[in-house]
Amino acid sequence: MASVNRFIQFNNETLDTKMLHQMELLAGALADAPFLKVTTRKLMEVRPSESAISISVFWKHRPKHIERNGYKSDVYLLGAGYWRNFGLKDWRNFVRKSSKLPALKEQLLLCAEEFRLTEKISKERPGTAGAFAVRESVYRDYHKGQFQQNLQKGFLADAFLNAAYLRLRGEEVKVSDALEPLFYVWTHIFDAKSTKDSVRVVEQLMMRLEYQLESDSIHTYYTFGDSVEKVPPFHYHEGIEAEQTDSEEEIETIEEWFQSWHRETELSEAAAMEFELERGDSQFAEGGREEQGDGEVQQTARGDSKGDHVEDNEEEDRQMNKLPKEAKGKFGAANDGVVYSESRIHTKRDDQGIIDLWRKKQAPYVRSLLKELKKRITQRQENVRQNLNAGRLSKNLLPLVIEERPKPFYRKTAPSKELDAVFCLLIDGSASMIDKLDETKQAVLLFHDVLRSLNVPHEIVLYYEDAYEASDASQPNYFEWLHKLEDGNRDHAQEIFSMEAHEDNRDGFAIRWMANRVKRRAEKHRFLLVFSDGEPSAYNYAENGIVDTANAVAEAKKQGIEVLHLFLSSDAISEEQAAFYRMMYGNKSVSADSLEQFVEQTLRLLKRTLHLVIQSG
Repeated sequence: MASVNRFIQFNNETLDTKMLHQMELLAGALADAPFLKVTTRKLMEVRPSESAISISVFWKHRPKHIERNGYKSDVYLLGAGYWRNFGLKDWRNFVRKSSKLPALKEQLLLCAEEFRLTEKISKERPGTAGAFAVRESVYRDYHKGQFQQNLQKGFLADAFLNAAYLRLRGEEVKVSDALEPLFYVWTHIFDAKSTKDSVRVVEQLMMRLEYQLESDSIHTYYTFGDSVEKVPPFHYHEGIEAEQTDSEEEIETIEEWFQSWHRETELSEAAAMEFELERGDSQFAEGGREEQGDGEVQQTARGDSKGDHVEDNEEEDRQMNKLPKEAKGKFGAANDGVVYSESRIHTKRDDQGIIDLWRKKQAPYVRSLLKELKKRITQRQENVRQNLNAGRLSKNLLPLVIEERPKPFYRKTAPSKELDAVFCLLIDGSASMIDKLDETKQAVLLFHDVLRSLNVPHEIVLYYEDAYEASDASQPNYFEWLHKLEDGNRDHAQEIFSMEAHEDNRDGFAIRWMANRVKRRAEKHRFLLVFSDGEPSAYNYAENGIVDTANAVAEAKKQGIEVLHLFLSSDAISEEQAAFYRMMYGNKSVSADSLEQFVEQTLRLLKRTLHLVIQSG
């Protein structure tokens, strides 16, 4: 797991996950595509292969109103402009034609299309005009500065592109006498109504530019994103092959391109269904699906049970052949390549002496907390409270007659004997936890002992990713149970002591995995606690891991699960670190300033959540 304290300060970037989530909602609404994701890249791009559009980091490190309006203008252009109003077929034919200046050629067309689409969107959606005004003001100054630098360095192709942008905004700049007549052709962009019109203007320019300029542009101001070679052919189902015409239909808009990729992804997630639909299932010819039961049993599993497990069952649970499962499509797009396995943790040795020592040290804290909680529970078990303005109607209705302001209602507090709550603890098992393992084990043991004493169902899981086996095709993740919900009040101190540090951590995936288990519980209060010592860090899971974790926390909250985060550090917590974790977990993130405080902070976190359960019981 990477630390938030990076050595190079200017590289210590954090994402505003709330803002990015808002941009994603805006893009999805504009494009009418709920599956659409928003990421950040150097330049604005379309990325159908990832079901994503990218907004530009060009807007970072600017005043907040400029940054926000800049991002919004990117989303407007991509979601309301390029999405349905960019001619993909025209673009494909345009880029396939050879040219001496391919970079300049493509960027000129994208510059023209940005101007055309900005004008179109502003007229159709007047509310976007403010964001576009901010965008053009900032980019106008930017291109002015770039124009002067490129002209001084002799980068004429780059200077021409800067001048082309400025001329469309009414700025009179001159590259050279030889190139000046070309700007008359460029003004025809004002009359362009489609991508085909823009292509026609740029192709007229390129015939002269290829003769006038010796070298292509060096800098990149515009980029499209995914290569047009990734555009899939139109897919006909095998059953309608006979109806196909000689001319195969082409994908003409970016919207169709995205939907095609999205549809292919959904089909790949249900490969067996697709196989049966298109190829048929030979087993039906042999007498139907009943015959599938004739094979040997490959795997056994245990159902949910609230009672304690007997020793034989737990041994079987440990030795069970747990086949890896694919996460694709179930735990967020950032985790589509994850393959995960679930198992009981393997206990290596008996260290009961150390466990007894830890419990002896923690005993006063546990007794004090239990005493306080039981006292609060007793206070909740009050007798009938009379003379209330609301509640149950009393049998004694005389006050309605004799009193000016009668209070004929009463209320009885009758909480259940057991706390109506369930707790799940996720423990970061990444390599950076290795110097904090003892403190973590003690805190988890405290968590385990308090909840066992209160007869509160809970689950404790260590999670990690195998960094050495991770690749583009597969990222192996592991969940090791220290204590399961079905285990009741069994003592699993030995399993807690057996925790070890591994490699990486994929927090958003782990939170979604645990939330899927917790949301099925019937308890009124459901808590998910995450113990970690840094930011998410896994294969291909850097910047998008932060967003993915924040989204996972938001999704869990919508499901009625309260996510709490305890950050463990061996150094003092900086304000930057605190803000970083608030960005992912909101105000439910607590930090321990030192390893010695970790157990104390765990106690405070438990006390606060249990008080909440009692008060609302």
